[in-house]
Amino acid sequence: MLAAQNLEPTLLETAAADYDIVRRAITFISENFRDQPKVEAIASAAGTDQRALTELFRRWCGLSPKAFLEAVTLNHAKQILRETPSVLDASYELGLSGAGRLHDLFVVHEAMSPGEWKTGGAGLAIFYGFHPSPFGRALVMATERGLCGLAFADEVDSAALDDMRRRWPHARYVPDQARTSAHARRIFDPAAWRPETPLRVVLIGTDFEVRVWQTLLKVPFGGLTSYSAIAKDIGRPKASRAVGAAVGKNPLSFVVPCHRVLGSGGAITGYHWGLTRKRAMLGWEVGQAQMSSNFSATVASDARR
Repeated sequence: MLAAQNLEPTLLETAAADYDIVRRAITFISENFRDQPKVEAIASAAGTDQRALTELFRRWCGLSPKAFLEAVTLNHAKQILRETPSVLDASYELGLSGAGRLHDLFVVHEAMSPGEWKTGGAGLAIFYGFHPSPFGRALVMATERGLCGLAFADEVDSAALDDMRRRWPHARYVPDQARTSAHARRIFDPAAWRPETPLRVVLIGTDFEVRVWQTLLKVPFGGLTSYSAIAKDIGRPKASRAVGAAVGKNPLSFVVPCHRVLGSGGAITGYHWGLTRKRAMLGWEVGQAQMSSNFSATVASDARR
């Protein structure tokens, strides 16, 4: 007989279940933010009550619904961009401590050759599996060399898989839930963000796209940047539009943090997997960074006693 603890849902499974309600709440907020809806109204739209919604948000991201809303507002984004105009030059100074720092610093990446990209992945075996995540059901894809794809499926798994297949049409796709589960935990579970278990990432794209994606990896956990800042960082200051296209083609959602790129003036725009999910990711990261900072402060205080 299995131990009782093995029958309990994992952290990622709980977070994935929470996200369904969080998604409805964020959608309602996005459509009605000008009316400044009360928490009761948000909870009702999400299919729950005020107390349950508050408890859910604290469990899911460590913030109250009100604090989460503040974290994903235009004013918040403008403030961060104003305070750190050279975020890519001082890439690990904003919002980083503890788990957040580990998440960003211990991603080891390499790029496949232009020839491998041009062949559409011919001769490449890509293993894939679907896993729970704080942002819904995630499609995790990996080669022998490391993680190569991360997508999200709101309703139909095959739609997300077909979307990713089109990027490398000649690769061989092998379902392998066991192989990709370790990647999923390393990506989404803060307890697994350890320097001794770096997440190995393989970037498959054009030279220009890979340069943009490598620059995205410099944007810190809890930080934000703009298309123009990325264009300047790669030495192409007039290529903001091309940068936007490359960001949109990022095959490694969340890990290569295209969700941290904002439009003109700090507007939350343009995300392949939906603006609701982008807002969820930004708010979740703020909550994780705050929890990490609070934990670090507690440890430092205890050490001084």
